[in-house]
Amino acid sequence: MNAAGKITSVLPGYAIPGGEVSIECEGFRPSVDGEHGVYVGGVPCRLTAVSPRRILAVIGPSTPPGEAPVHIESDGSKSDPASIQIGAMIAGDMHIVANPAVDPSDDAIIVTRSGSRGERLPNTIYRIEADGFIDELPDPILNPTGIAFGPDGNMYVTNRAEGEVYVVSPSGINPVYATGLGIATGIAFDRDGVMFVGDRSGTIYRVPEFGMVEEFATLEPSVAAFHLAFGPDGRLCVSAPGLASHDAIYRIDKKGRVEKFSIGFGRPQGLAFDNEGNLYAAACYAGRHGIFRISPDGLAVTQLVAGPNIVGLCFTRDGRLIAATGDSAYSLNTGIYGTLLS
Repeated sequence: MNAAGKITSVLPGYAIPGGEVSIECEGFRPSVDGEHGVYVGGVPCRLTAVSPRRILAVIGPSTPPGEAPVHIESDGSKSDPASIQIGAMIAGDMHIVANPAVDPSDDAIIVTRSGSRGERLPNTIYRIEADGFIDELPDPILNPTGIAFGPDGNMYVTNRAEGEVYVVSPSGINPVYATGLGIATGIAFDRDGVMFVGDRSGTIYRVPEFGMVEEFATLEPSVAAFHLAFGPDGRLCVSAPGLASHDAIYRIDKKGRVEKFSIGFGRPQGLAFDNEGNLYAAACYAGRHGIFRISPDGLAVTQLVAGPNIVGLCFTRDGRLIAATGDSAYSLNTGIYGTLLS
């Protein structure tokens, strides 16, 4: 066997530029002169750790999207290729602080340019059409944060600066739906069509109808947005990112009782469920950064996507995962379908 050895696996199988992946290998002999490397889509990776059985490699910023070949080179020899799926950037120059959303009427992806708290920008909400065209919605909303589509087909957006929820329409007329929601961030609807909003200062609100706000549950305050997602069992999962490396994702029953659902995360943020009851979280876990799949019992955690600074995610009706970093959105063909998009 040549010095490059054999790749046995690339973990995880999906990544965006900047993501760190693990190249598991056999027979690899690192060069004493450093004449070895990992290439993804023909682009060299930055190596963060090297051993005969494992190489940790960071996907380069110019790596082409789609299914990309992965190979190792050492002392002039080259391994047979493995493969990995690299996300395609569909939007940049954004300021995304929570999950993107999918418009159920036409499958457009909705993302935000949120800005600093209190900062007024000329355009704050964008639609990424199926053909890739990015359209700016009129009448900007101050600090748009959480986005969700209600059972009525309307889009609802939280404004964390003023503690409000708006109904957003293509006409540009955005009436206020609810106020008095603190630092309103995450938003989700339950199976009965009731709205829930997360105030990052520590309260989950229930908004059963226009203008009516009720306290539902209480958590510790977070350093960034609360993120909300309802599971197929009707319970609400919440991430409340802190500064510790062992944050929990919480689960709240219909009576507002809070329990720790899954633990051990660093700054967990965006959440989404698939149609098999698995929860996906944008977080750091066991020193790795990206998107993680959490089993329905909360015990098994596996990395699905490698990537830095991911703050949100959603699933489309054609099996794609949209991963949002603080400034960009990427599309990955994962074949995973979300619970609310069947």
